[in-house]
Amino acid sequence: MPPRRETDGPRFGARVGKDGIRFAAWSGAAERVWVCLFDADGEEETERLELAGEGDGVFALTVPDLKAGTRYGFRADGPYEPERGLWFDLEKLLVDPYAVEIDRPFAYSDEFSRPRGEGGDTARLVPKAIAVAPAEPVPAAPPLFQPGGLIYEVPVRAFTMRHPGIHEKVRGTIGALAHPAVIGHLKKIGVSAVELMPVTAWIDERHLPPLGLTNSWGYNPVTLMALDPRLAPGGVAELRETVAALRDAGIGTILDLVFNHTGESDAEGPTLSMRGLDSLAYYRHHGENPVHLVNDTGTGNTLACDHPIVEELVLDALRHFVANTGVDGFRFDLAPVLGRTGQGFDRKARLLQAIQEDPVLKDRVMIAEPWDIGHGGYQLGNFPSRFEEWNDKYRDETRRFWRGDHGMIGALATRLAGSSDVFRQDAPDRTRSVNFIAAHDGTTLADLVSYERKHNEANGEQNRDGHNENLSWNNGVEGETDDPQVAGKRSNDVRALLATLFASRGTIMLTAGDEFGRTQRGNNNAYAQDNDITWLDWAGRDVGLEDFVASLSAMRRSMPALTDTHFLTGERTPGAEVADVEWLSETGAAMTAELWEDPARRRLAMVLGNTGGKAKRVAVMINGDREEVPFALPERAGHAWERLMPADTDGQGGWQVAGRSLGFAVEKQQE
Repeated sequence: MPPRRETDGPRFGARVGKDGIRFAAWSGAAERVWVCLFDADGEEETERLELAGEGDGVFALTVPDLKAGTRYGFRADGPYEPERGLWFDLEKLLVDPYAVEIDRPFAYSDEFSRPRGEGGDTARLVPKAIAVAPAEPVPAAPPLFQPGGLIYEVPVRAFTMRHPGIHEKVRGTIGALAHPAVIGHLKKIGVSAVELMPVTAWIDERHLPPLGLTNSWGYNPVTLMALDPRLAPGGVAELRETVAALRDAGIGTILDLVFNHTGESDAEGPTLSMRGLDSLAYYRHHGENPVHLVNDTGTGNTLACDHPIVEELVLDALRHFVANTGVDGFRFDLAPVLGRTGQGFDRKARLLQAIQEDPVLKDRVMIAEPWDIGHGGYQLGNFPSRFEEWNDKYRDETRRFWRGDHGMIGALATRLAGSSDVFRQDAPDRTRSVNFIAAHDGTTLADLVSYERKHNEANGEQNRDGHNENLSWNNGVEGETDDPQVAGKRSNDVRALLATLFASRGTIMLTAGDEFGRTQRGNNNAYAQDNDITWLDWAGRDVGLEDFVASLSAMRRSMPALTDTHFLTGERTPGAEVADVEWLSETGAAMTAELWEDPARRRLAMVLGNTGGKAKRVAVMINGDREEVPFALPERAGHAWERLMPADTDGQGGWQVAGRSLGFAVEKQQE
């Protein structure tokens, strides 16, 4: 295969030039490949032109006089032997894997999966790729987001579908994120970067249409670059303009991308793109005869990210988004797939190495979801040092502490301090943890303290889907209640969870709406709920909770000790007046082994040094018990403690911290 050309753009797809368009596709198994041209509406096939084999699996043809805006698709012919992983069918129109725009969303049809000779031509059902003229790259600029900041996870469509300040024609789109009302909200709560849940074009899983449901999350893509027209009616330009508007406001953009599987699914799934070009190359298989698709993703197929052509496609997709939209970086769904080889996960896999070394990508933010469901798929802490990682240990152990589980005080301290037990091996001085309590996948923060069990009946699977254990609690009543005492406990618990998150070392992540009490009515797998279950209720939001989050965020940003990502040592760093951390009991005495090992202990003070400026230390006082407790903080001559957030002095040097809550205080040098 010819060497890659990093500076000359992708080798494949539709390249618009002065004299026409060069169409190129790759297949190591096809006998013949055609490009099909369509009219301006994408309805009638006007020409079918065979691509010439150029060797090494490359098929290409330059068609003179064609211009940007041309609609097209591919067809490929060869053996039709699904039991051997070969799915060639001339009646299946294939979307270009390198398409950057398509003319309509994908809509599932059983015709996509019918055997060759039995299904009829699918051209009328398949989106057409649109040839796009090359644009001037976005001016190079370093990412705004830096580790230690606040990531805000955004489901693009659900985020603005009910926003009263945004015109209904714009709601639910990427462009709506540039609206002043949205940017104002993001700035209020101190967002460092938005993380957009998948925006590339996806298709519904085949079981959803009969249930009257649709995929609303987007984690079922068909191609890796084309934006979904429902989210980006303005195409790549819409994403580019939104990223620029957010950047002007000091907010970065991270894209959540799915490079682990596609919506072509299992052997009974649709033939839409890569399957019809060369399933054996694009997807992982095992066995010899018959050949079976590997399902390390739980979705029916797994991209073969160790195949050179898939590596090239992934890298080209990442470069495309950086060069043409200016995003700060990427979050990789089920990221171990990117490092899978025939022997399992390899943190030194070619693709992972190439992402880190690529001249276009090497300064971008990279975040791994470090697990898939395949053998050896749990890889938390094992990604290369350039990758931040979603930390489910932080999520689970923080939940368990506030749920009331015994023996959690040491685990909580470890998570507050950056999870050195997980991340020290590869980066001995800095945490790579992305700390979160709730994310799109699972229960919302408000539901975490309101539902002890999942309630996924609306998904049409008899409540069998989704995780059975949420580490949640309901404060005495399952679900909605008018009981003010129960409501008060829930409100208190949500604030305690949020305060813990903002007091934690490492990057922190908040899912959109959790800052104002969003609920999914106990549904912990709401991917198929494109309705009021997932659409954020802006009119009914808890503004008091939102203000509390804004205060937490402002406090965190003002205290370098909270945003610092270095591991805590308990020692003085060079030039420091105090240790970087002291772990104290509520009496002000150092925690002893006996106290750490006490299974009933639920009180702890974390006193951080090196806060910068006149502020010398910041104290985080955690009271997991029900009753109010006074905390004593260590005194130093010439210094005094001042209240930061909910914590009041009793006038005798103690700091009263309410039951199941946190208090914050800052030590300042007296003039």
